[in-house]
Amino acid sequence: MASPEITLEAVPSVSDIKAADWDACANPKLDPNSLDNFDTLAASGSQSDSCKPPYNPFVSHAFFAAAETSGSACARTGWGPRHLLAKLDGEIAGIVPCYLKSHSQGEYVFDRGWADAYERAGGRYYPKLQASVPFTPATGPRLLVRDGVDRERIGTALASGLMALCNATNASSVHVTFAREAEAKFLGEHGFLQRNDQQFHWHNEGYGTFDDFLTSLNSRHRKAIKRERREATAAGITIHHLTGTDITEDAWDAFFAFYMETGSRKWGRPYLTRKFFSLIGESMSRDVVLVMAKRNGRWIAGAINFIGSDTLFGRNWGAVEHHPFLHFEVCYYQAIDFAIQRGLRIVEAGAQGEHKLARGYLPQTTYSAHFIADPDLRRAIADYLKRERAYVAAAGRELTEAGPFRKAADEA
Repeated sequence: MASPEITLEAVPSVSDIKAADWDACANPKLDPNSLDNFDTLAASGSQSDSCKPPYNPFVSHAFFAAAETSGSACARTGWGPRHLLAKLDGEIAGIVPCYLKSHSQGEYVFDRGWADAYERAGGRYYPKLQASVPFTPATGPRLLVRDGVDRERIGTALASGLMALCNATNASSVHVTFAREAEAKFLGEHGFLQRNDQQFHWHNEGYGTFDDFLTSLNSRHRKAIKRERREATAAGITIHHLTGTDITEDAWDAFFAFYMETGSRKWGRPYLTRKFFSLIGESMSRDVVLVMAKRNGRWIAGAINFIGSDTLFGRNWGAVEHHPFLHFEVCYYQAIDFAIQRGLRIVEAGAQGEHKLARGYLPQTTYSAHFIADPDLRRAIADYLKRERAYVAAAGRELTEAGPFRKAADEA
């Protein structure tokens, strides 16, 4: 019997897709014994409990709906939705969250050099297609495939569909960023160039408490972290974890003020609107923990984290008062504490930042895949990426060796 025909379609809004259909593809309850090719058990995030469904909050329908409905990710801001659907017998079997973009802002995998070089040579780099979660440098699935279908067949259709969509929209390229490693390699087998980068992640080695984690560090770093934690709250600052119904609109108001103050200094114009946070609070509050700092009865700083099935994803931070080491306490040490308490395996603390190394966050390779339509530009980028991958690998080895963890010869 012939397999059902796959049809492809691009839609201009996540609201055009039922939440149940989207989430069945984005966070399916996979059978660990059936995982294949670009969706291995290791990539699924379910190693710690094979019966536990892998869950990534950033690819949920609720997150994309908040980003788009709030006006954060929309055509006006240069993020025009073009979500690619693969259907079997009229039912959605696969999705690629995708945007037609007129710039390279809010992506964290930097291609502005490619754009500048191409335009100097007379090409037109924008628009381009971005298959990612807007404003979110967190690893997760990008080829979202419903359970119970031929995953390789649907994945192949989605890869081909992205190239066809590139042509149909007159885009220069397609960029699938912060994909899982196996997924990026799968796209590489279908004509996409491979790019590696680096973040710093914390790994839970079965610690029962933060002090257990500290004992794994060498003496110098252990003492430094204890001192930083003391000094961070020395000015009468208290730290609070807000999640679920504890996150009131007043808390969101305070956090948004932090986000705007710090984001305006870093980026000029922060990406997320105030409405985005209210929508997240309505639909995803149990997936969020706000780490908030209070002094003299008012909130003065905070960081937003999203909770996955085995990973805590640190995202935005901000403050209206600045105290020594408060950033490290709120963003890094409190995240480690929370992950230990919840039994989470990993803390992803966002993009860049070699300063995280001294706080116990080790280099982790991140992966993206890029389809470049112009063959001349493609050749130039392929050569660059080969050299860049070698540099990223060497830097990762060097930084890991320089990490804060005890070596065999260190004091106990």
